Formats: sequence, C-alpha cells, structure tokens
Amino acid sequence: MAQTMGTDLLPELDLQVQTAFRAAMGHVAGPVSVVTTLAAGTPAGTTVSAFVSLSMEPPMLLVSLMRGSHLLSLLSVGTAFGVNVLGAHQADLATQFTGRHDQRFAGVEWHLCDGAPRLSGSHAWVGLRVARLVPAGDHVLVLGDVVSADADGEAPLTYHRRSFGTHLDAGPEH
Repeated sequence: MAQTMGTDLLPELDLQVQTAFRAAMGHVAGPVSVVTTLAAGTPAGTTVSAFVSLSMEPPMLLVSLMRGSHLLSLLSVGTAFGVNVLGAHQADLATQFTGRHDQRFAGVEWHLCDGAPRLSGSHAWVGLRVARLVPAGDHVLVLGDVVSADADGEAPLTYHRRSFGTHLDAGPEH
C-alpha cells in the first residue's frame, strides 16, 4: 500500500518540495494568455499560463487564478470573460499585463467580444461565461463555458524556463 504524505510534513520538507516543484514546472513549456473581463465598463486582465481545455461536450475551459488577484475579484458565476492566447510577437503585452492592474490596458488596442475585452493581434480567442469557481490551494480554478472561439494560425507565445519563446515544428518524421 502506498503511503501518502499529509499536512504533518516538516516545514523544511515543504519548502524543499515547493522549490523542487517550482523548478520542475519551469521546465514545462506552456502557452501564454491574457484573461480579460469588463467590470462596470472598465476592462481588466492578467497574464496567465495556467489554462487548459476542460471538455469538448459541452465546450469548457479551465483557468487558474491566484486567490489575491484583482481579476478574480471581478468574476462570479455568469460573468463574461475571455482568454486571449498571445502570438509569438506579443511578449511585451504579456509583460504589461503582469504590472499594476490599473495600467494594464494603457495603449492596448482591444474591442468588446462576447462581453469581454479581446486584444488585437492575439493568436487565438476564447469567449466564455463563468460556470463555476473552485478553490484549489493558493489559486481558484475558473471553469468557463465556451461561447465562441477563433484562431489565426500564427505562432503562439510560450513560456519556458523563465523566458518567452514560441513553438518549433519538429517536422513530419517525428
């Protein structure tokens, strides 16, 4: 029978596991997106790399947001939000949306799509409605029902080992 570790771990071991986990996850390349919503007529958004397709029937997406995030405070069941998957040329935009929340849309071109801000030039767009908010550790999982989706076919922006990059096709022989 496998033995599981509980919450009685020593703090030093917890820190070792957290450090090792952070380093391991840094070696996983992931897409970069800006999650957006509109609250009282004001756009809000934040850069995330933790989002995944959750279901095809019905179409759903999962986004992970930090518990203290300003964007999360604006979301509730039924709220419109969007996932703007950034293109390889949008690393500056990814960085801008990690700064002060009141400056994130400064100089950014966007338009309202499906009730949420859609950033111009994004690689892909998914418009959603919040279906459920699920607490998970120091984050909240935002489960969203997809209302629209679109992609331009250009190269995506990725994040790997603390730097931005893009996908390289390994070719048909791989």
